Formats: sequence, C-alpha cells, structure tokens
Amino acid sequence: MTTPIEDYALLSNCRSAALVSSQGSIDWLCLPRYDSGSMFGALLGDESHGAWSLRPADPDARSTRRYDGDTFVLVTRWETSTGIADVYDAMPVDEGVEAVVRRVVGVAGAVDFVSEVRLRFDYARAVPWVQQVGQGGEHAILAVAGPDAVIIRGPRLIATDTAHRGRWTTAAGESVDSVLMWGPSWQKAPAPFNVEAALERTREWWAAWADRVQAAGTHPELVTRSLMVLRALTHSETGGIVAAATTSLPEAFGGSRNWDYRYVWLRDAALTLSAYIEHGYLDAAHRWRDWLLRAIAGDPADVQIMYGIAGERDLPEREISSLPGYDGAAPVRIGNGAVDQYQADVIGEVMVALDAARTAGVAETKFSWALQRALLAQLVQWVDRPDLGIWEMRGDPHFFTHSRAMIWAAFDRGIRAVEEGGLDGEFDTWRQMRDRVRAEIDARGVHQGGWFTQHFDTDEVDASLLVLPQVGFCAYDDPRMLATVARMEETLMPHGWLLRYRTTGVDGLAGDEHPFLACSFWLVGQYAHSGRRDDAEALMHRLTSVANDLGLLSEEYDPVTGRQAGNTPQALSHLALVGAADALDKTAPGGASGS
Repeated sequence: MTTPIEDYALLSNCRSAALVSSQGSIDWLCLPRYDSGSMFGALLGDESHGAWSLRPADPDARSTRRYDGDTFVLVTRWETSTGIADVYDAMPVDEGVEAVVRRVVGVAGAVDFVSEVRLRFDYARAVPWVQQVGQGGEHAILAVAGPDAVIIRGPRLIATDTAHRGRWTTAAGESVDSVLMWGPSWQKAPAPFNVEAALERTREWWAAWADRVQAAGTHPELVTRSLMVLRALTHSETGGIVAAATTSLPEAFGGSRNWDYRYVWLRDAALTLSAYIEHGYLDAAHRWRDWLLRAIAGDPADVQIMYGIAGERDLPEREISSLPGYDGAAPVRIGNGAVDQYQADVIGEVMVALDAARTAGVAETKFSWALQRALLAQLVQWVDRPDLGIWEMRGDPHFFTHSRAMIWAAFDRGIRAVEEGGLDGEFDTWRQMRDRVRAEIDARGVHQGGWFTQHFDTDEVDASLLVLPQVGFCAYDDPRMLATVARMEETLMPHGWLLRYRTTGVDGLAGDEHPFLACSFWLVGQYAHSGRRDDAEALMHRLTSVANDLGLLSEEYDPVTGRQAGNTPQALSHLALVGAADALDKTAPGGASGS
C-alpha cells in the first residue's frame, strides 16, 4: 500500500533531506545534496527501490511522533505489548558530515527491533556491492557503486536476498545507535563520530535558529515551523533555496504532471528572502544576494528563471524508468525543462525582494546595485515579449496579467531606489516603462465584467492575480480586485479550495490538478486586507488543518480524498502560510492594516 504524502516527516542538515514515514521507513534520501541521486527511492516506487526500515518486530506496534522541540530531530514513540521505546532520527548539521543517525532509546519494558536496509544508488539504477567491514567488535557494512559509498555502523546487519537485516532487543534505559554515513567511493570510508555530541549540536543549532523567529499572532507555532522548513530547504554552504525536497510527486494521483523541484527558482527564493526579512533574518538577505550575484553573473540576457543549488545553469529534463513513480504516477523526471522558459515576472520578484532588503537596512554594494540596474536594462529590452507565466505553462506564450504587473513592480522598485535610496539609475526610462505597463494592464488586462484576467486574450481568471495588491499594483479593496475574487470564487473554488487556473488547455498539458495550497493562503491575505475577516479566519483554519501532524505541507491538496499531493515539503506553501498569518496579524483589531 502506498504511503500517503502527508505521512512523511522531514529530516534536514541544510545540505540535503530525508523523508521518514510514521512506520519508521526512510523512503527518500539523496546525499550529499538535495538534488543528488537517491539512495532510498521507495517514495517513487516500493522498498525494492531503496529504503531503510527501523521499527519494532511486533506488527501491532503503535507509533506517535513529534519533533524534539523546534528542531528537525524526529522522535517516534513505539508502544508494544512488551514495552515502550523512542527512535530519534536526525541528520547532523556538522559540516563535512553527511549522515543519518537513528537512535533507539528504551523507555519501559523491552522492545524487539528490526532494521532492514536496501541501498539503491542513483535513483535505483545501481545495486551496490556490500561487504562486512567491522573490526574489533564493531559491526559495519560498506556499500559501493559508482561514485557513491555508504557505511552503516550499529547492530549487526546480515545479508538476506538484496537486503541487510538486523534484530535486537532494547530494554528500558538502554540506547542503540545506527549511523549511515556517505562519502566518495574513491576515498576511505568516513570515520565514526561522537553521536551524542552530534545530536546535541544539531538540537542546539536548530533551537537557536528557531529562537530568533519573530512570530506573533494566532499561529506562532505554524509560522515558526514554516520558517524552519524554508531554512531546511536552504543549502548552508551555497545559499541556494530549493523549491521542495522531492521530485515527481504527482499533482494528480496517477497522472503525468510530475516535476523535479530540487532546484532554485529565483521567484521562490526571492519570496523566501522577503519572509526571512519580515521575521528578522537579515543575514539571510546577504547570503541570498551573494548567491544571486554568482548565479546570474554574465550577460543579463542569459538570466534564467531557475538554477542549480550552487548556481548551475544546465538542468536538462529527462525521464527515468528505474523508478516507477509514486503509486505508479509516471513519468519520474530528473531536471526541469522550465529552465529554458521565459517568465516575465521573475525579475520583478527579485527586485521586490531586494527592495525589501534595502528598506530593512541591508546596504547595497557596488555590485548588488549594478546587478539590479542590469536586470532592469534587460527588462526594457524584453518589455514587449510575451511569456509563459508564473505557472510554467507549456503551451503558447501570452501577455499574462500577473507577469505584466511584476514588470510594473520591477520598474517601480528601481524608481523607489533612486527616489528614496539616493541611488543612480535610468529614472526617466524606468518611469516611462512603469507607467506604460500599468496603462496596458488597465486597458487589456481587465474584463468588461470588471475583473483582472489571466492574460490579455481571455476572460479567465488566475490565482496569481492575488499577488497584484501584495506588490502595490492596486489596493486590496480596489473594485477590480473584489470583482476578480468574486470571479475566482465562482470558477476556481470547487469544494472551497482555490485552483491556480482552469486547466482548459492553456497550459499545454494533459490531465488536471488539485487546488494549489499557496493560492488559498494568498486568498486568506486578500480576505483579511479587504474587510472579510471571518472568511479569512475560516479559510486559514481549513488550510492549517491539512498540515500533517508535524506541521508540514506539500504543494497541493485533494479535498475529495483528504490527501496532500505534489512535491513535499513545498517552500511556496510554507511561504504563503507565513504571509497569510502575517496578514491576519496586521489586520487584526489594533493591528496595522495593509489595505
């Protein structure tokens, strides 16, 4: 039986991530980076594609789980007829240590545990050679295939078919550690480390990071966890912020809308930067701006919508057959063809985020402002170019209204930098472009019924239009926005959840999709800022109730079956949750309304 997406917990060392089911199986792990080939790929197949199960031998054992405070140290409590034990799962944050720790601690009585490991490197395309390498009483297996090597130390594991299994009993007061470490296959196996010290450092690191979160209002725990998810998806060395920890989890179960999200979209990263700044993490602005400068160095005409974690440009999309897909949803894709798309909104998101950083007190440098000037100069050249929109349509390009509004926002922030920041720039040109784009939207992006349209050649609406007041293009209570929301409620809200758009062929893809969680969170903010407080709170309650027991959200939600869908955990969903909570706080009685 396929494990529901919402059943998975996230582990992270801020370089990579793992997904652990409530039944104690690590079904997704890529080392040493988020975008490395999987060594446990059961998420997109079954246990034969790689998994590490650690649980009581008793099939009737019951589990509950939690994070160990504001950390990504997962604690799963197992209760059996003979005793109680906790399993602590973590990825140590120590630099140079690419590892997963699984510590079993006896709480009461005694519990028989079974560990079963199936290593399958490179998306299950390589079954490694495995040998026993333990010495002096230490039990260890070493697995090698191609460039990858993994050593697992702990209770003795014995080969059975293509798996390695171990069994032992943990009594109250005892602890048993199993440690997986990755290293290059041409080097010596990584040396063991002090597990207790590493766990303590990992707890302290996450707790210290979370302690800085400025989260007020009615959802402080969810805001804190969401910001922590964003940090868990931010590479600690490069500063790149991946959109999700997974690839190819389906937007529609059994369908083909399966994409690789383990890369850095400029849009999502810019929005993450804004959320960091709003909640007191100015140091994140410096790191991300440095990443941006490196990633888009060169001709601004070559700027991409997305990059690899370290700024790589070549992300070719390909389909692989070694993984059959989540519950058979095929194809499984590695890489992302959207890298070659033109999406006109992206420069706007970058300019808005950097303007927020500047307003918050992050000083411009010679290079950072030069970058922004170059981006605006390129946008002048591209201003009459149709695009494929925020949702990465694979159909024909159009003049998407959201994209045009973000072009307006880009020029507006450039003008603001000159007027309010005292910086130099092509002020007259930028103002001319800004005013021209606004006039185009007013003339061509508004239907005779009074609502903003998805693009200039349709009467359809699109959830991305909710961003227009967020960037200051219009007020939240602008009659056109109110009409747009009414139209969305009429055409895009089956079962009370907001779709991105109606999949009527404009996206060039077969099949359908479920409501996109970020869009419904945007609608919470729109309701809150336009005087619909009760509607905002009701929708926020409905949305937060679908987070899993650990506060994690995927990309989409199927309200009919009550299941999360799409890649997980999804940065944009958690970003939008933070934004919705902020909107509720700002518009609460006594708050500073942004309408």
